[in-house]
Amino acid sequence: MNNAMDNLIDKIKQLDNPTVMGLDPRYDMLPTCITNKYEKSLEGACKAILEFNKALIDETYDIIPAVKPQIAFYEMFGVEGISVFKETCKYAKQKGMIVIADIKRGDIGSTASGYSNAYLGKTPLGENEEAIFDVDFVTLNPYLGTDGIKPFIEDCEKYGKGVFIIDKTSNPSSGELQDLKLENGNTIYEEVAKLIEKWGEPLRGKYGYSSISSVVGATYKEQLQLLRNQAPHTFFLIPGYGAQRRKSK
Repeated sequence: MNNAMDNLIDKIKQLDNPTVMGLDPRYDMLPTCITNKYEKSLEGACKAILEFNKALIDETYDIIPAVKPQIAFYEMFGVEGISVFKETCKYAKQKGMIVIADIKRGDIGSTASGYSNAYLGKTPLGENEEAIFDVDFVTLNPYLGTDGIKPFIEDCEKYGKGVFIIDKTSNPSSGELQDLKLENGNTIYEEVAKLIEKWGEPLRGKYGYSSISSVVGATYKEQLQLLRNQAPHTFFLIPGYGAQRRKSK
């Protein structure tokens, strides 16, 4: 079985570029040369977003190893938006890019299994089964503990996929919970890092990194260095490094 993290690192080495391109489309920020082609309607907006996404992928697939579409920017357009999300993921994979679905799911039991089936595994259809979004990685929220992560790990093992689990995030209020001190003197984010290392042990690849990895913000460099030392087998998806937003004029 392929190891998702090995595949990602291979792609990074091939292109000599560790960048992930976020695909968080804002209709009001799309170029007018695209939006003016379509009606000012829900369907027209989705067509414009898909054209924009494909154009970005066409211009970057040979220099950037991975894309990260954020599901919220597609869900807000309803069923049509979800179709654009699926087509975007499919198109990026056809171009050879690694696809990280930024879905930040967090639930347990059959609900977690359902999410995992949708994005990493396959949906059962009687005697058959079908891959739905079929991305390479998803982002997860670990707040519910092992029960919320285990179904995804099982699909990672079965289908050669991976996850990035939120640990220390880049937003200003992250410390309200993540920096709280426990009785052993560690912060919550340090304990989460330990869990991620433990969860990832069975899925370490040829480079020594696991397909069960974490999200660590670059805006807190001291914590980033601390976690790098404490979690040597955990690959980091690092938001907060480089341009994160664009201001409207």
